[in-house]
Amino acid sequence: MINFTVGPVQSGPEVLAIGGEHVPYFRTPEFSKIMLENEERMCRFAKAPEGARAIFLTGSGTASMEAAVMNVFGPADKVLLVNGGSFGQRFHELCQIHQVPFEEIRLETGKALTAEHLAPFEDRGFTGFLVNIHETSTGVRYDPELIASFCRRNGLFLVVDAISSFLADEFRMADWGVDVMITGSQKALACPPGISVMVLSPRAVERIQGNQVRSLYFDLKSALKNGERGQTPFTPAVGTLLQIHARLETIDRMGGVEKETEKIAALADYFRSQISDLPLDICSESMSNAVTPLMTRNCSAHEIFTILKDEYGIWVCPNGGEYKDKIFRVGHIGALTAEDYRVLVDALRDLVRRGILK
Repeated sequence: MINFTVGPVQSGPEVLAIGGEHVPYFRTPEFSKIMLENEERMCRFAKAPEGARAIFLTGSGTASMEAAVMNVFGPADKVLLVNGGSFGQRFHELCQIHQVPFEEIRLETGKALTAEHLAPFEDRGFTGFLVNIHETSTGVRYDPELIASFCRRNGLFLVVDAISSFLADEFRMADWGVDVMITGSQKALACPPGISVMVLSPRAVERIQGNQVRSLYFDLKSALKNGERGQTPFTPAVGTLLQIHARLETIDRMGGVEKETEKIAALADYFRSQISDLPLDICSESMSNAVTPLMTRNCSAHEIFTILKDEYGIWVCPNGGEYKDKIFRVGHIGALTAEDYRVLVDALRDLVRRGILK
C-alpha cells in the first residue's frame, strides 16, 4: 500500500527501525536526555520565543486541544474561534464542555478567513482566539499573518492547532505571537500516532501555573514540572517518543525545518500540476502544503477512495458526513516521493479510462 492520507502517514527508515525494537524502561538519565533534546528541537522548529516550553502528551491531537482549552481558558474568558469544518467544530464542543464563553466565525466549506470576517469582532472584549490554522477536513489553511495582526490589536491569547500543517507550512510562533501551538506525531512528524505536542510561550506557561484545573491527567503544571528533568508525570508512549527523537534528528541533519517544508511543498506542487486535466476540482481557496482537497463532479468520492484502496493498493483520505461522497483528500506529508505520486496519478487516469472517475 502507498499511503497518501494525512495521518497516520508513511514513516522513514529511521522511524521504522525503532518500531521493531523492544521498548526500553524510561525513568533513566538516557531517556531524560532524549526528551530534553526533543523539547529543544520542537521549540526551535516552531520558531518559539525564548523561554518557551514543549509538552509531550500521550494522546491524540484532540487530547492537546482539550488540555489547551482546560489549562489556559476559563469561565472568566471570552474566546473567539474559527469554525470552518470538523476540527473547528471540535474547539466549539470543547469550549461548551469546559464552560468557556465563546463566539465563533463559521465559514463555508473551502472558504478562506478574511479581514471582513474578523471586522465585526474588533474591540468586543474577547480575551482569546482559537483556530485550527489548517482545517484538515476541508484543506483550508487560514492566513496566520491576518490572525496574528487581529490578535495583537485586540490583545488576545492565541491558541493554534497546527496538527496537520506543522513542518508542511511555515510556522513562526514568536513572530506571530502564538501562545500555544499544537501538533501530533502521526502528521508531518511521520511517526505512529499516540503523542501530541504542545509548544508553550512563556506567557502560556505563566497562565498554566496560575490556573486550577479539575483534572489529574490533563493538568499541565505537572507535565511542566516533570519536563524540567526530561520526564513525564505518567507513563508515556515511550516508543513513539524515541521515534520522534530520531525523526527530529533527521530533519536537523538534512537542513532543518525549512528544507523539510520545501520538500513537502515541492511534492504538493508536483501532484497538483499533474491532475489539472482530470475531472476533479480543488475545493479550497487557500491551501496548505500538507494536503490537496479534491471534489468529484459526477461520481462518489467515497467510491473513488474504496476502489483505490481495494484495487490499486493506494490509500487516499476520505471525508465523512456531508462531504463523504463529494470530497477526498491527497496528503503530501510523510515518506513520499515523486514516483509515488506518479503511481497515484496513473491510477486516477485509469479510473477515468474505466468511466468511474468522470
